[in-house]
Amino acid sequence: MKRVFVDTSGFLALLVPEDQWHGNATPIFEQANWERWALVTSNVVIIETYAVLLIRAGRKEAIFFLDMVFGDAYRIERVRREDEERAIALVRAHEDKHYSLCDALSFVLMERLGIHEAIAFDRHFRSYGRFTVLESS
Repeated sequence: MKRVFVDTSGFLALLVPEDQWHGNATPIFEQANWERWALVTSNVVIIETYAVLLIRAGRKEAIFFLDMVFGDAYRIERVRREDEERAIALVRAHEDKHYSLCDALSFVLMERLGIHEAIAFDRHFRSYGRFTVLESS
């Protein structure tokens, strides 16, 4: 089964019709549903997405997101202390980049889990260069 990591930017593009990437996200998530991909995210991405949705789309949409992500469709991977340590080291080592700690944690988590593809519209996933960022066909 194909395992794909979902970033905050992927969730926002799917759930916020005004998001500039909405038209790209919808077919990717439809394909994921049709082909029964195992969609993986992290507790940190959930926290970040909820906070951004609360501001950009309102409480109703933020709660809808929580209901959606805590259903059976997503596997939520919890960040470990070792992941935090590796992410902080990554942020320090990449002096020319402006990765958020959430992005760095996602990179570390994907590497730990052996996931090579992501639904992400955040330029940092591309600049990190170790994953395939999925695009609509």
